[in-house]
Amino acid sequence: MDDSAVLTRHRDMIAAARQALSHGDFPEAGRLAASAVAQYPDAAEGHFLLGVAEAGVGRIQVAMGHIARAIGNDPQGEYRAQLAKLQILTRQDGEAAATLQQAESAPPADALSRDTMGCVYARLGDHAASLPHFAEAVRLKPANAEYRYNHAVALNFLGRVDEAEAALDALITLAPGDARAHHLLASLRTQTPMRNHIAQLGDALGRAKAPRDRLLLGYALSKELEDTGDRAAAFARLATANAEHRAALAYTFATDAANFDAVERAWPAIAEAPAGEPAPDAPIFIIGMPRTGTTLVDRILSSHPDVESAGELQAMPLAVKMASGTRSRTVLDPETIAAAAQADMSAIGGDYLRRARSHQRDEDRRFTDKFPGNFHYAGFIAQALPSAQIVCLRRHPLDTVLANFRNLFAVGSRYYDYSYDLMDIARYYARFDRLMAFWQRALPGRILEVRYEDLVADQEGASRRLVAHCGLAWADECLAFHTNAAPVSTPSAAQVRRPIYADSVARWKSHEVELKPVIRFFEQAGIPLD
Repeated sequence: MDDSAVLTRHRDMIAAARQALSHGDFPEAGRLAASAVAQYPDAAEGHFLLGVAEAGVGRIQVAMGHIARAIGNDPQGEYRAQLAKLQILTRQDGEAAATLQQAESAPPADALSRDTMGCVYARLGDHAASLPHFAEAVRLKPANAEYRYNHAVALNFLGRVDEAEAALDALITLAPGDARAHHLLASLRTQTPMRNHIAQLGDALGRAKAPRDRLLLGYALSKELEDTGDRAAAFARLATANAEHRAALAYTFATDAANFDAVERAWPAIAEAPAGEPAPDAPIFIIGMPRTGTTLVDRILSSHPDVESAGELQAMPLAVKMASGTRSRTVLDPETIAAAAQADMSAIGGDYLRRARSHQRDEDRRFTDKFPGNFHYAGFIAQALPSAQIVCLRRHPLDTVLANFRNLFAVGSRYYDYSYDLMDIARYYARFDRLMAFWQRALPGRILEVRYEDLVADQEGASRRLVAHCGLAWADECLAFHTNAAPVSTPSAAQVRRPIYADSVARWKSHEVELKPVIRFFEQAGIPLD
């Protein structure tokens, strides 16, 4: 076979490999790409396609090797976009950020790669950088619902709510059954009797068959019914959606209880370990049950000229998991906590700061980490990062239970499996309450507990205590947190762009009948409800 025939065959294999990838046939794509690489070992395209195929069957490290070799031979944007995606998947956030920066010099020309870059930026918390890539993906492939959804999410995170609403309306016109689009659209603003999507949501829910779609649509419909004043119907719809989803979960509270127990057992070993070095940038950890005001406090603190928000980081859970050396599939489990308690606290602190750095925009400012679940790791934080400050949000127990029941968290995360049943949430809250009392005894003066209700009743007084605890000079900007233009990537995005309001205080009283079993449980557990 002459050289031209070999080259033609090589090109045919490359085209066929891309075709197989487009159909999700990773084994066939891998076979074709491997043959292309065998013919031309230095050709970048073959290594790239082989890397994508290997990633598709779960061989991520092998995939990264092939894509890195492709970049070495031809540093084009498409290759770098895929490498950044794999780096994020393997928790290499700093490396992913560097790869994206390199890709910006010659951005890819195809919609998938631009969307991929946007998704990686979003995972890094840089929503402003994600937006132009999502917009370009939509421009290149306007019929792609996934690209349109990602674009709308970024607009919402950046506070461009009217544009996000228009983008979602266009998406729903294109794909009337897109449950994620309906769910996000319902959350953008408070609906009114004259302007809502209740009929549209009812129709979509009636047609939905997939369990995840029914969950998203059920939450959206419940939210709009609540907004328009039909609280009984809203709660009934929410209870139905949650019950359907809860029935499909293999969750028992015993799993979470075991984690709480392991954290308390591990504390003596953590306390006896040599402390880490004080960090000059002194991170501020905002912890607590979800939906208790953590985002509000994050906005107050990050409105200070010397502070920025790094978002909800997984950096501490991952640093502890890495230090433990355990091979369990979950990040948080009793085995991991016990093993990490014997680890080098300085190494945990250093690993945390390294992981957090790629989420910072200005290294001259201190940063907040508002992952609520870091309350499990307060002991590790105190010992590994001696100069870090910790703030814990507290909210009325019944409002906390109701808020967790009403808000849909990351559906794929096992961390939130407790949130679909009122009594599961009540048991979780009681165990959280006990752990926080434990930390107050073990770490006296280290954790400032802030009541959401106090922030609402006396914004300036509570904010001044908060700022002082964090070792910051007072700044009036902290009172104007609602003017903070930084992105918000939580369910509280709409609320924290308003001045402080009292609407959410004592919301539980509107659902006292439905909460009676929870009230009895808390009374028996000795948890004050006044």
